[in-house]
Amino acid sequence: MATGTEVVSDNGHGCCKKGPGYATPLEAMSGPRESLLYVTCVYSGTGIEKPDYLATVDVDPNSPTYSKVIHRLPMPNVGDELHHTGWNSCSSCHGDPSAARRYLVLPSLISGRIYAIDTLKDPRAPSLHKVVEPADIVNKTGLAYPHTSHCLASGDVMVSCLGDKDGNAEGNGFLLLDSEFNVKGRWEKPGHSPTFGYDFWYQPRHNIMISSSWGAPAAFTKGFNLQHVADGLYGRHLNVYSWPNGELKQTLDLGDTGLLPLEIRFLHDPSKDSGFVGCALTSNMVRFFKTPDGSWSHEVAISVKPLKVQNWILPEMPGLVTDFLISLDDRFLYFVNWLHGDVRQYSIEDPEKPVLKGQVWVGGLIQKGSSVVAEGEDGKTWQYDVPEIQGHRLRGGPQMIQLSLDGKRLYVTNSLFSTWDRQFYPELMEKGSHMLQIDVDTEKGGLAINPNYFVDFAAEPDGPSLAHEMRYPGGDCTSDIWI
Repeated sequence: MATGTEVVSDNGHGCCKKGPGYATPLEAMSGPRESLLYVTCVYSGTGIEKPDYLATVDVDPNSPTYSKVIHRLPMPNVGDELHHTGWNSCSSCHGDPSAARRYLVLPSLISGRIYAIDTLKDPRAPSLHKVVEPADIVNKTGLAYPHTSHCLASGDVMVSCLGDKDGNAEGNGFLLLDSEFNVKGRWEKPGHSPTFGYDFWYQPRHNIMISSSWGAPAAFTKGFNLQHVADGLYGRHLNVYSWPNGELKQTLDLGDTGLLPLEIRFLHDPSKDSGFVGCALTSNMVRFFKTPDGSWSHEVAISVKPLKVQNWILPEMPGLVTDFLISLDDRFLYFVNWLHGDVRQYSIEDPEKPVLKGQVWVGGLIQKGSSVVAEGEDGKTWQYDVPEIQGHRLRGGPQMIQLSLDGKRLYVTNSLFSTWDRQFYPELMEKGSHMLQIDVDTEKGGLAINPNYFVDFAAEPDGPSLAHEMRYPGGDCTSDIWI
């Protein structure tokens, strides 16, 4: 059964019901325009003792409530730190008519709870369906600090967990929940857990899953400390697993050019055997690929040079690539530099040679009016021009991004993680997040801020909140995997 926001395709075989999502990534690009967007909003770590919540935002330009939060679903607990989200079912289940994209899965990075949210009863006003308690997860698997969730074609949900209950990275691994959100156990085989955990993506036609490495929760929950990198508390590896068997087959050491590899995506075409990972600290986009002998290798595809700066904690400032995504037709790659403040668009029609096509500044630490200035090779100082939107000075830096199915609209939030927000952008604690929308030229390339769209989380009923990951009710290019 497909939800009201998805298209039921008969694939040329008459009236043949299909499961959720779309048969192919290219078919998804012809799906309906987004009208609603869900975003996780955080009070944890801000000093406001209120539950985190899931906000519904109206993104229909013909609606009277366009660019407004129209519903808030508070969680039943305080201190969760909602972060990333996934679905109980996506395009990987398209061949199963009994499957439905109904429940949005919300792992809580700090508390360890996992919420299942029913979006089908009323897509504009989702409701809480079930809570998976951390004690149940820890008792059965030893896992804590849940992060990324993906649905599997089997109906199970898989969640990467970044450590044990004490914040040690050694305890990390992958949690399996069944279709009723009961804890089944770990996905990986005993003795095959990675050194560090973070994100993951699977490509079934190549029988492969690759995961990335942030760091030990005991380190990153306290804020970023460069010494912790030297102490080995942060990752620089990709972990190559057999799919669906859960055997760790290969570990790729990205070295000093691949520190803090975070978001990881294969190309959407399920026949392709390559993808990219964003390495935050070294601000590189690294391409990984299968070699003729069947092993996996990697190379730096895009490099963002650090800027020499004054009046900051370090003499050089990395871009800090914290999120990226790939358009459904595998033509464009988009990423953010959270500290520098720009969003970029690259053509990846030749994945080995990405070409910069668009760039726009939407915040950052070196925008005009900031105390931090960049210094050129000639010794002259400069800052970026960042436009005001509807009279608002843009705060923080671009962090999470989401692309419309047709690839023409990019949505941007600016919160990374409450502790790091407080450290690098303390203004977010006082004024909260905002969400922007960037218009994308998919023919010639190019990015332009939409001046008519601005969601301000400064004026939320319980006080300013931090907005993080975004999802559409019908799926998107970072939630859906094709098999």
